[in-house]
Amino acid sequence: MTERSWGGTKLADRRAARRQTLLDVAERLAGEEGCAAVTVRSVCREARLTDRYFYESFTGRDDLLLAAFERVADEARSALEGAVATGGPQREVRARAAVSAFVALVLDAPHKGRLLLLEPFADPVLGARSHLLMPAFTDLVGGQLAGTGDDIDRRLAAHALVGGLANLFAGWLHGTLDVPRERLEAHCVELVLAATTSEE
Repeated sequence: MTERSWGGTKLADRRAARRQTLLDVAERLAGEEGCAAVTVRSVCREARLTDRYFYESFTGRDDLLLAAFERVADEARSALEGAVATGGPQREVRARAAVSAFVALVLDAPHKGRLLLLEPFADPVLGARSHLLMPAFTDLVGGQLAGTGDDIDRRLAAHALVGGLANLFAGWLHGTLDVPRERLEAHCVELVLAATTSEE
């Protein structure tokens, strides 16, 4: 059976485009104004779509907000994985690449950084999901700590490092950590290198 099209665009493509638009709006609103600004009505108004089109993709406000949050988290994880994979064998090069990749995401697009790092403290739905996603980041960091102790040592160090870095970035985004961006990035690299004490 041939899929119906309208104006040369397939129905599935139009639905995917509407879903993308709704996610973009929710991500921006949550990151710029806070999760409280994300409602079905506000998102539909900004996206210039009716609620009928909203509910073809999402069951409600929380479903949309979680999808937007997970999209940013996936982007962050992919950026870190790519940086580690292409950083080469030297710890310092990998550390700088990973920090630079994360900085590019959360500081160059601060609405993404705020959604990922600040809003989980304000919204219980995001808070619960953030805890579930955290192991993906600690496992990625822990994989770079091989040779720094036994498995428990690496897990403890990975959790401490991820938590500390997230708190630094959150403070910078919130405005409570008033330091030059380049100093923040350099300090984060130093923290990563300090935790990665294995010999090359």
